[in-house]
Amino acid sequence: MRKLINSTYITIDGVIENPTWTMPYFDEEAAAFAGSQTDEADAMLMGRVTYDGMSVAWPQRDESDPSTGAAYFNNVKKYVASTTLTNPTWNNTEVLQGDLVQEVTRLKAQDGGDIIQYGYGSVTAQLVHAGLVDEVRFWICPVLQGGASLTAPLKDVPVSFELIGTRVHRSGVIIATYRPGTAA
Repeated sequence: MRKLINSTYITIDGVIENPTWTMPYFDEEAAAFAGSQTDEADAMLMGRVTYDGMSVAWPQRDESDPSTGAAYFNNVKKYVASTTLTNPTWNNTEVLQGDLVQEVTRLKAQDGGDIIQYGYGSVTAQLVHAGLVDEVRFWICPVLQGGASLTAPLKDVPVSFELIGTRVHRSGVIIATYRPGTAA
């Protein structure tokens, strides 16, 4: 069975939106770990908000430069959980039809590598609650951003996590990897 890995950049005050604040921390060490994640994943899962942001940004990047990651993101198989997206324009994108939990269960049962998911919102919350997320990797960046935090829209989804690994980068970024446990 394939693993569903969520990888989310987050500030120490819980902000995940518009992660341009990660750029000062995305050094060679971070790039190597990010590359290892995509090396293991042959599919990507996202909600509509993440799709809208990524589908605009990635096609603008140079695919011939391996350091950009654009070749991976523009060509990997992408699945979007959305009830409103009908005609995705980003290469190799499929909109999941029907029940999200059933569709992701079907994807995980297929042969293949990991399924990577970026950002932690309502799609991830539903999948964690259903027991379908195998790991959550929070890239905790040492910055206060201000604004809406991660916890605001997820207050009704209590889940505890088991820490299964940490990586501390020279830049100050801490990657904490968790396995979802039981409801809190």
